[in-house]
Amino acid sequence: MKLLIIGSVAAGTSVGAKARRNDESLQITIYDRDQDISYSGCGIPYFVGGEIEDIDTLTPRDAAFFKKRYNIDVKTQHEVESINHQTKTATVLNHLTGERFEDTYDTLVLATGASSIIPPFPGVDAPNVFSVRNVQNAGAIRTYIEQHDPKTVTIVGGGFIGLEMAEQLTYRGIAVTLVERLPQVMPPLDFDMASRVAGHLESKGVRLLLNESVTALTGEGEVTQVELASGKSVATDFVILSVGVKPNTELATQIGVTLGQTGAIAVNPQMQTNVKDVYAVGDVAESFSVITGEAIYRPLGSTANKMGRIAGMVITGEEAAHRGILGTGIFKAFDLTVAQTGLTEKEALAAGYDIEILHNIKPDRPEYMGGKDMVIKAVADRETGRVLGAQIVGPQGVDKRIDVLATAITFKAKAEDLFHLDLAYAPPFSTTKDPVLYTGMALDNAIKKTARLVTPETLVEQTAEEETIQIIDTRSKKQFEKNHVDGAVHIPLGELRTRAAELDPSIPTVVYCNKGVTGNAAQNVLKNLGFTDVCNLSGGNTNYQHLKHCFSKK
Repeated sequence: MKLLIIGSVAAGTSVGAKARRNDESLQITIYDRDQDISYSGCGIPYFVGGEIEDIDTLTPRDAAFFKKRYNIDVKTQHEVESINHQTKTATVLNHLTGERFEDTYDTLVLATGASSIIPPFPGVDAPNVFSVRNVQNAGAIRTYIEQHDPKTVTIVGGGFIGLEMAEQLTYRGIAVTLVERLPQVMPPLDFDMASRVAGHLESKGVRLLLNESVTALTGEGEVTQVELASGKSVATDFVILSVGVKPNTELATQIGVTLGQTGAIAVNPQMQTNVKDVYAVGDVAESFSVITGEAIYRPLGSTANKMGRIAGMVITGEEAAHRGILGTGIFKAFDLTVAQTGLTEKEALAAGYDIEILHNIKPDRPEYMGGKDMVIKAVADRETGRVLGAQIVGPQGVDKRIDVLATAITFKAKAEDLFHLDLAYAPPFSTTKDPVLYTGMALDNAIKKTARLVTPETLVEQTAEEETIQIIDTRSKKQFEKNHVDGAVHIPLGELRTRAAELDPSIPTVVYCNKGVTGNAAQNVLKNLGFTDVCNLSGGNTNYQHLKHCFSKK
């Protein structure tokens, strides 16, 4: 059997490698129009910034490696221009020689990946405007910096790559302006969590222009101004375009392959398309949510490798199926780590879930061991108790917690299950009640209404609508005088039992402390004294003050 793979980055090479492990008789050929194969696209920002010194480290394997180890013919700078699936032939252009020729196949794998979206505004073709997708882009950006010593850069797009580039270019001493058309950076996050990232970026000197759209890049020969829809303009020495990617589906549509609702190729769990003997893997194919079962598009190297392996297994007769993804992602913004898995609040609501929300602010390990606070926002389904998603922002310990939560969500854990996890504990690594355990406990209590929660956003809405509500600040007098929730009265926890008569037990009551733990204790006191409707403010005053500030800027 002749296996033809189009695309030689993570997914395509994974298909070939797994297929070869299972079957020595296969004739495997991989074509790629690029000159580099199996490269680490996610490492590009760090090469541009100088953390990675040698660009060759981004391309650890070449065509000779695959030929020697797997007996796979990898043809780089060979572009498949068209496919005739009736005759099972592909027309290939050799960019090195200009020669065109035909090749045949029995099974075809589309691993054509995705391309950077290049907005159609004037000036995008200027020599100092760069996209960030492949190794050539990385080399071009770093060469430009080293040759021209630019002082300013404008990054268009506030997603993963845009923020990583902002960090790395700042480290190089270049003043960064980041333009994002949405009211927040990092669209995959909820606004309240994304605003924490935005504040951190600004504290590091990154200038953020949110709710702004680029209309043109202007200048003589090279771009020197970025024109915005608001009428503002930004002076710049060069421009980075990072507005997202689109799947390369042109060859697929030529032969009648169906595209899914995300615009990427629709595949079944075996990575098969609707066309017999045609598979699709990696950034050109859509996946589906572990939680909802709905199609989603999250182009990541980790998912591409997984898809490639599954296709290689199925092609060679092994049983395998893709089980979906959670859209888990993580990145570093200076000394802050940001991670997300599963459904966000807005996604869970859009999917029709009745949700419970918890903001848990806890150190990753004891403060006496250098622990620093992380903010965990967790979302759970009230009906079933199932954890639906989590977002975490913090300086350390985030990666461990997001992976634990991703694993738990994959296996349909309920909030109460998180509390019962037997996680590793020692002071250098965790608190006795790990933030994941506390998240599960507090979420479960809220779902079962033994310790109900109210989010700062809901509380702001309730007070704005002048609902009858009493708000109790249980902190110290000094803390209360520094700042407090609007409309709150000050009754420290130690005085709450004796002063409870000052309150009306029939009125909805909200209690809070700094981060939520003392507020929960106050909640229990009032409930035991006969108060029938008591909520603890999720994340306490710390969370409230942050969200009040960020929503006032929205």
